[in-house]
Amino acid sequence: QVQLVESGGGLVQAGGSLRLSCAASGRPFSVYVMGWFRQAPGKEREFVAAIYWSGGSTYYADSVKARFTISRDFVKNTVSLQMNSLKPEDTAVYYCAAAQRWTSRKSDTNAYDTWGQGTQVTVSS
Repeated sequence: QVQLVESGGGLVQAGGSLRLSCAASGRPFSVYVMGWFRQAPGKEREFVAAIYWSGGSTYYADSVKARFTISRDFVKNTVSLQMNSLKPEDTAVYYCAAAQRWTSRKSDTNAYDTWGQGTQVTVSS
């Protein structure tokens, strides 16, 4: 079973940058898709970005395209989310998620079976 631990959240001013990391562990390590989601107070959890572990294809929500970049490190078994040009509306708890079965529904929370504990990102105006 895979376990996920996020890090890198914090407080940043609008226009600034943050880098989130998600460390995955477990034996055997079998992940098809890794995703980042976020949830703001009073709102539903929403898709941010996803990467297919093997092929490296990436996908983004329209709201973060050209500002966020998702990447993976095979050696360290980590997934990162580089967030640039942050806006106050990016404020949320960010969650890392893993799908241990192949799925095409990379933006659907129900496609993921393992979640991290979340890390807070706050962007001040």
